[in-house]
Amino acid sequence: CLKGTRESVLKEIERWAGGLDTSPVFWLNGLAGTGKSAIAQTVAEQFFADGSLGASFFCSRGVEDRSDLHLIFPTLAFQLAQKYPAFRSSLIPLLRSNADIVHESLLSQMQRLIVEPLLSAKVPTVIVIDALDECKDEDPESAILLILGQLVSKIPEVKFFLTSRPETHIMSGFRGPLLKNATDVFILHQVKRSTVDNDVRLFFKHELSKLAHQKRISRGWPTDDQVDSLCCRAAGFFVYAVATVKFLKHNFRPPSDQLNVIMESPDTTSHEGQAELTTYNSLDSLYKSILNAAFSKNNADDIAVVRSVLGTVVLAVNPLPPSAIATLMGFEPNVVTSLLELVKSLLVLDEDIDQPTRPFHKSFPDFMTDRSRCIDPRFYISPNLHAELVLRCLGLMDGSLKKNMFSIPDYALNSDVEGLRSLGETTLGGALVYACKSWYHHLVVTEHPISDVLSALRRFLEINFLFWLEVLSILGVLGDAARALTATLQWLNKVPEDFQPLFDTAKDCLRFLTEFFEVISESAPHIYHSALPLAPASSIIRKLYSQEISSVARVVTGISASWDWCTAIAEIESDTANATWSPCGQYIAASFGSGIEVRDSTTLEISYVLELPGSEKLHLRSLAFSPDGRLM
Repeated sequence: CLKGTRESVLKEIERWAGGLDTSPVFWLNGLAGTGKSAIAQTVAEQFFADGSLGASFFCSRGVEDRSDLHLIFPTLAFQLAQKYPAFRSSLIPLLRSNADIVHESLLSQMQRLIVEPLLSAKVPTVIVIDALDECKDEDPESAILLILGQLVSKIPEVKFFLTSRPETHIMSGFRGPLLKNATDVFILHQVKRSTVDNDVRLFFKHELSKLAHQKRISRGWPTDDQVDSLCCRAAGFFVYAVATVKFLKHNFRPPSDQLNVIMESPDTTSHEGQAELTTYNSLDSLYKSILNAAFSKNNADDIAVVRSVLGTVVLAVNPLPPSAIATLMGFEPNVVTSLLELVKSLLVLDEDIDQPTRPFHKSFPDFMTDRSRCIDPRFYISPNLHAELVLRCLGLMDGSLKKNMFSIPDYALNSDVEGLRSLGETTLGGALVYACKSWYHHLVVTEHPISDVLSALRRFLEINFLFWLEVLSILGVLGDAARALTATLQWLNKVPEDFQPLFDTAKDCLRFLTEFFEVISESAPHIYHSALPLAPASSIIRKLYSQEISSVARVVTGISASWDWCTAIAEIESDTANATWSPCGQYIAASFGSGIEVRDSTTLEISYVLELPGSEKLHLRSLAFSPDGRLM
């Protein structure tokens, strides 16, 4: 935050952090664009300066490692261990005895990585978690907040500062009985409008005076009336001010001309007789002005390219660099970079075309994908673009994948080849890695079965499926293949009966993967040396890929006629093991000597481990999920 701005909220946070009788949790909640992350950054810096900051985690929907709930507690533990020797001394023995703790449940992670070492270290500290709503969390109540509610009372010297949008699952988490009375709440979008306007005005004056000096613009720019108009248009949204300044700094026009573009656009906060205003009208107007200024002279063909490129930035599962966007979408790199440069004020865009680019703020993709807000058809990103993206992904794999792309020796394990995963990512390139890992995300949100998509999917399963498994095995993400095929089968349920053979093929591919998952995950070559030769004689996968069966060794007898009813076997070292399925069918929970394992029901990979102290004496006799699958 700029000095002199946000004083009321910063004082309130300072009062909370320094108080002996204040709540252990502070929740700063605000609409998109109200400045939550800037405040969180300032708060973290202040806590760092006075020595009270223990750790921080800034979530971001567009960055894979910063949107994964299961990385929050390990990251916080790492930072706490760096700061506090006593915490580190307690944590190291735990990690030595259980290196897989980072793969266990969130509850186990917080209990073992955060609570127990903090209890041992006895250090007062503050932990900051920003933008919790940007983490991938499908629970009806925030998973992190449910756990925080259970455990925060055990570490009374520790305080948690959290920010998020007021989304339903997060609000439900804070309303829970354990957290409701342990939380101070500050609603940012309810701060007095005049206070916010003064802060926005200070920001504009500071940033634009710097810009005027840098560009040697004559004194008197901008005028007080122009600043007042900008403040009015911002309507309390700091993101409007940030985006405006980024736009004015853009080099393709003088700042004064850029400012005129904004001034000449409709002021949606003051016109009478207009349709009912929405919360984001002022922000939408700014985005429209920037897009119009960048692409007003483009013809229909050019606008189609604009939609494809910006749509890829907006809809990508993970941020892609311009070079990968060009490869994936079939454009020349200079076309992509030139286009993105025109709207640089709306993006995080590096000079290096191999660095990922993403929207500068979540409100921009929200605008672009909402037909009621982005009413200009030239710029609206329709869900139909997902169909184009899945076609591009499948097409790129079709033209690039082949057998044994990395020349791995016959019968070698993946672990035998030093640096294989890194080699795979480098050799494949960002676009192909993205296509292999993310195509199904676009498939499942393609609204209507499209013949081109169905044809491409059939070709993928019948020609490139095994080569794709090789890639995912080498990248160490074979579980993605199971998730992709499961999601594909669910999507194929919507297609006409004419495509039943395609459904059967996808189902057989999943059955093949399930049967030989462990083998394939450990060795890509053994797809052809072990898995395929042992596939049942009547299986679709064997008929499709019989020419790929290794000739080095041949199965003479014992090949099954069809798939066994038993899809996979999981070994659990316990005499008292019990197991149960989750209602959704995605997980299997099984008890063992000292706790419970939760496994993916398709791959049998361990998703979580719940350590239950003393459970070996209890002899767990039964397990059950609640009907909604949230509790066990």
